[in-house]
Amino acid sequence: MNHVVAPRQLVLALDHAESFARDDFLAGPSNAAALALIESWPDWPDGVMALVGPEGSGKTHLASIWAEAAGARVLSAKLLEHGDLPAALATGALVLEDLEPDDLDEPALFHLLNLAREERAFVLITARAAPTTFPVTIRDLASRLRAISVVALAAPDDALLRSLIVKLAADRQLAVDEPLVNYLANRIERSFAAARAAVMRLDEEAMRQHRPVTRALAAELFRA
Repeated sequence: MNHVVAPRQLVLALDHAESFARDDFLAGPSNAAALALIESWPDWPDGVMALVGPEGSGKTHLASIWAEAAGARVLSAKLLEHGDLPAALATGALVLEDLEPDDLDEPALFHLLNLAREERAFVLITARAAPTTFPVTIRDLASRLRAISVVALAAPDDALLRSLIVKLAADRQLAVDEPLVNYLANRIERSFAAARAAVMRLDEEAMRQHRPVTRALAAELFRA
């Protein structure tokens, strides 16, 4: 007897834009110091500051808030080597995104930091680890990195994690209730990246099965 197996429906990977507006930023104890830094500009203790935290911890959102307020340009650290550094600092403010020790163009970074100092420009660096820990070979660059003030973002507390799940669901136009949010928050890693992955998985599975996003669906996907 032949058994007919229903084909597994494919789900298209659609982009779901997250809002980086100030009103959509979720504040909590884990990011209070970082938010205070952004809102204290231009009264910063130094012209160059660094926001440090794990993936998805809110660095890009905070940097976007600051960029809008300061009229800052945004430059990926990966493009330092090929970037026009004077043009990058043309507005007197720059976000240098995702600075990592691997494949770091040390001369370009050294030039940027020196130029920012000369022009008294503001630079906000985002990174997963403090630049002071980068194993650079240019001694003067190491000195510059040690002088950068660092503000760290920590893992979210329970209340912030629940709020984050609601926001990420809203970004995908998903309606979620309190039982579902609590169920997810108690079963995923307490991190921004885990919350984002969980909401995306729920959304995709709901579309594949043509089902609403419910606690029952979450229980099927995230059994302890």
